[in-house]
Amino acid sequence: MYLDRVDLFDGLSDEQAEVLKSRSRVRNFAPNTIVVNEGDDGSSLFVVQSGALKAYLTDNIGREVTLSLLDPGDYFGELALLDDAPRSASVIALTRSEVLQIPRVAFLALIEAHPACMQIVVRNLVGRIRNLTESVRSLALVDVFGRIARVFESLAVETDGVGIIDRRLTQQDLANMVGASREMVNRILRDMVSGGYVEIEPHRIIVRKKLPRHW
Repeated sequence: MYLDRVDLFDGLSDEQAEVLKSRSRVRNFAPNTIVVNEGDDGSSLFVVQSGALKAYLTDNIGREVTLSLLDPGDYFGELALLDDAPRSASVIALTRSEVLQIPRVAFLALIEAHPACMQIVVRNLVGRIRNLTESVRSLALVDVFGRIARVFESLAVETDGVGIIDRRLTQQDLANMVGASREMVNRILRDMVSGGYVEIEPHRIIVRKKLPRHW
């Protein structure tokens, strides 16, 4: 995975990206392995090179909220490049995964040698924050049907005129992503299937036609 394909580093020169790569290391994780825990000390950014991971939060009684699903080219732990605060979320490998671990010291060395790189990274982080704001808006202002529709739209890859979500998503997975009960998600999925909008297979979901924002 070349770092110029990662939006956080969009704008770095090939030489600057190579400096980061040369000071980083590749790590491999088996399925269901915790990569980082919420509250751990953070000193590295991780870039997904292969596999699938999930970033999530849990409360003290074990309830879980999924923040994002991570595929090749995605990244997590970016705040560790800028501060010494503990990890704000946990990340688990859903499948066998390979990630590039970029230490904060490598990033700071790059900034010291090329100060303009900080402006590039901060600009790209602002774009990420805007996306997070839209996610919060969705949770606060959009009904559950609309939240599920947005999740499907964000994950689907258009293939032969339909959207393919090529991963296994359980009803509980979706419930954790949209902040709803599994029972509510079950009812909405049944409606989507009966309306001809989606087709649910054991290891993928097919979006047959554009989903309305409201039901």
